[in-house]
Amino acid sequence: MSARHFLSLMDCTPQELDALIRRGIELKELRRRGESHEPLKNRILGMIFEKASTRTRLSFEAGMIQLGGQAIFLSPRDSQLGRGEPLGDTAIVMSRMLDAVMIRTFAHSTLTEFAAHASVPVINGLSDDLHPCQVLADMQTFVEHRGSIAGKTVTWVGDGNNMCNTYIEAAIQFGFRLHIACPDGYGPSQTLLEQAGERVQLFTDPAAAVAGAHLVSTDVWASMGQEDEMQARIRLFQPYQVNRALLDLAAPDVLFMHCLPAHRGEEVSEDLLDDPRSVVWDEAENRLHAQKALLEFLICPAS
Repeated sequence: MSARHFLSLMDCTPQELDALIRRGIELKELRRRGESHEPLKNRILGMIFEKASTRTRLSFEAGMIQLGGQAIFLSPRDSQLGRGEPLGDTAIVMSRMLDAVMIRTFAHSTLTEFAAHASVPVINGLSDDLHPCQVLADMQTFVEHRGSIAGKTVTWVGDGNNMCNTYIEAAIQFGFRLHIACPDGYGPSQTLLEQAGERVQLFTDPAAAVAGAHLVSTDVWASMGQEDEMQARIRLFQPYQVNRALLDLAAPDVLFMHCLPAHRGEEVSEDLLDDPRSVVWDEAENRLHAQKALLEFLICPAS
């Protein structure tokens, strides 16, 4: 039986994603009560990081420890990947020593090539195209605060980046309407837009996009690898800052999310993360619990 991978939200059925969220909430409650739960005892997760990380490394490493397993950190600097070993060869060797591999990388093709040669589950910890673990945590956060997101309106404001792409996948899988407000030329994947059809609507006016939204989310204007574009992007994206005045145009019970790290004063106003409508700290914590549910699901699938 081939390994189950999680490179995209589309790798699971909507029912499986709903079950992962319910399980993440259960695991969060177990931790709150201080109850030990170690289904991954003696299991090992390998973690390959080509991009810097705070939340991804902490949540996967702490998650494996809490589930009774262990995690091993690798970067190209301290492995043969940095010296030109083929990805396929690395995937075969790591599969024989580990129970799963999480990769945080630039090109999404790195993930797909690695997964094609791996015989253990491979998890996308972030690529330039998608960030499914983060949006899984976002969906858990919404469910905790507001219940089902099906039929709601979600607005993405800013760059059409990997997070925006993953929100398009989430709109398909979780059944919500998605408004995307971004400057011309900075939109998300055209392929995903075509796949989503009428479920997703593009705007250039953030106020129009946010009107009536139940969830508003954003991200930095220049992602890792785009630092040389920062000043030009700041000028272009300034009208797309999410602030309290913009959030006031949304539904009365709107939630605000940001995958962090946030550049206060740029994509968000200085005070927005502290607004009572903001749930960014719950969202950040839920990376831990949603990913624990995912690790359980992939490493110890139900027979």
